[in-house]
Amino acid sequence: MNTIGNLFTLTSFGESHGPAIGGVVDGMPAGIPIDMEFVQRELNRRRPGQSSIVTPRKESDRVEFLSGIFEGKSTGMPIGFVVWNENQHSPDYDNMRELFRPSHADYTYTRKYGVRDHRGGGRSSARETIARCVAGALAKLALAHLGIEVWAYTSQVGELALPGDYRDYNPAEIEKNAVRCPDAEMARQMERYIEQVKSQGDTVGGVITGVVRHVPVGLGEPVFNKLHAALGSAMLSINAVKGFEYGMGFEGAKCRGSQVNDVFESHDGRIATRTNYSGGIQGGISNGEDIYFRVAFKPVATLLRDIETVDAQGNPTVLKAKGRHDPCVLPRAVPVVEAMAAMVILDYYLLAQSHKL
Repeated sequence: MNTIGNLFTLTSFGESHGPAIGGVVDGMPAGIPIDMEFVQRELNRRRPGQSSIVTPRKESDRVEFLSGIFEGKSTGMPIGFVVWNENQHSPDYDNMRELFRPSHADYTYTRKYGVRDHRGGGRSSARETIARCVAGALAKLALAHLGIEVWAYTSQVGELALPGDYRDYNPAEIEKNAVRCPDAEMARQMERYIEQVKSQGDTVGGVITGVVRHVPVGLGEPVFNKLHAALGSAMLSINAVKGFEYGMGFEGAKCRGSQVNDVFESHDGRIATRTNYSGGIQGGISNGEDIYFRVAFKPVATLLRDIETVDAQGNPTVLKAKGRHDPCVLPRAVPVVEAMAAMVILDYYLLAQSHKL
């Protein structure tokens, strides 16, 4: 599947070293002002070459809209867009044509399709997430009209983890450093650590925390389209993601029910929960509290050192990786996590409206 969503949908296309990455967004509500500068800023946050701790590949990543926007507003028709690739170094991957890189999609793509684009991973490359960031920016513009906020930040790199939770940090601090961590001192430690790992030809993983605020009650479909299931599916579709949890997540497995029940209270006629261990979702449906979740990213599989592997015939060999790669995907993955969350929330908001006369 190259399409995500029910009513608000994105169909993406393109490969890392092909002519372009692009997509078609359908279901965008009509009449939403499209702030082109905002959309481009969202893409710039994902763009390579923005600091010394990400891949040095140089791309302008300028989006061109082809349809669905007229006089600065969405028309309700499909929004087509394209971002041209400009700086591929395809020869860097010639030595990988007949090899299977460990922990990559090379082997599985070859067995499934009988053919694979070895240049930068082809369709399996994280460059595909450009389309997600464009669609996510459009979703954010629509959600802004509903007062819904979506943001994310790097909360852990390797063993370096922020204490506390999202309520302890100011989201205005996230974009003030290359790691996209809202704590300046921890950001400096994370950046130094990534630089150290990079100098050793190695990579490191981590965790991104996502937050969605001011979500109305009632988003989510029982039984198989629960809101947290949709969020989990969206996050797990991102390259290098290995885990997803929301609310108390796996920590709740250590607790008793008496410790983590979210007691209901009435505040000026509004029912709310005293705590929010549920992460804003109960029974698969939003309850009006903040939705918060964590996404675990593995270390990048491409190491700039010799690695044992086999070729397409199964013969043992050594891979000498070349090319330009991220030592840690976290800084550039933050806007991708936000984009996926925004798309899911808008999609499920539109679904909720379809239940009403």
